[in-house]
Amino acid sequence: MPKYLAPHLQPLVEYRDGDILISVPAKSGTTWTMNIVHQLRSGGDPDVNVYDDVPWIEYRERPDQTDEELLERWKAMPRDVPRAFKTHSAPGGPFLKYMENVKYVVVCRNPEEALVSFRHMIMNHDPRNWALWNTPMEEAKETWYRDDFKTWYHEVGLKFSPPGAPPIPGGFQTLFYWSFIAGWWPHRNKPNVLMLHFKEMKADHEGTIRKIADFLGFKPTEEQWPKVLEYTSFPWMKEHGLQFQPGYKTDAPMLLPDTMVRKGATGDQAADGMTPEIAADMKEWAKKIVQDEAAIKYIYEGGPIPPDA
Repeated sequence: MPKYLAPHLQPLVEYRDGDILISVPAKSGTTWTMNIVHQLRSGGDPDVNVYDDVPWIEYRERPDQTDEELLERWKAMPRDVPRAFKTHSAPGGPFLKYMENVKYVVVCRNPEEALVSFRHMIMNHDPRNWALWNTPMEEAKETWYRDDFKTWYHEVGLKFSPPGAPPIPGGFQTLFYWSFIAGWWPHRNKPNVLMLHFKEMKADHEGTIRKIADFLGFKPTEEQWPKVLEYTSFPWMKEHGLQFQPGYKTDAPMLLPDTMVRKGATGDQAADGMTPEIAADMKEWAKKIVQDEAAIKYIYEGGPIPPDA
């Protein structure tokens, strides 16, 4: 994994009643959902710096940053509004536990779309960020980069395992997508969990924003609503893309410009290299990892969330 990831921070956070956890797999609408929550909470903020406003509780900004620095910063966040945090984790793993005193906004996306987008993101890391984390560019390329998605899928995606840990069956897709939906599915109908699908969010922007507002109890004024909708739109976020990536104010931002907010498209995975053969292989991995067929159907397609069995 990139060395800036620090998932051990998650259980160290002193969560407050009413905190908001935005739980979304990699490249599945995380940044958009973070911004939605912040814009609703603020009533419309054109100066958003989303990784300051909605901290990522699996992320260190620099190698010498201590756990205590981050934990104290998060502890000192204002108490007059709910804090919001980003995570890629789901319950059932070693780090994130389901809690009844917080609210969860959970977003799923077709894993085929998300995985091709993940490759694009990892290959557009800023060389200065690799250097910050003492990763030579040659090592980064050997570990993470491949010229086409098919090669990347077989040589990188399927073979991933965390440092010092045994290989994960299915690699990245299991880590990010199959374990995610398997972990959240038993909680999908809990009153403090709002589960959404990226495809449906894209199809109904305003309806989605209002649904999240109702769930979280945010009530923008009539004057604020146009700003909230504008600042959560894809064109506005694309135009202000630097405000939506980690470390954009530093000398070593995570990504190259214009790569965090990319296309925001659905159904376009073939253009990024997804093949019918890889799609079929992913479906087989899903069946091996996820026990409930309804959960697999939902992460791919969205639709009505079924009641608990």
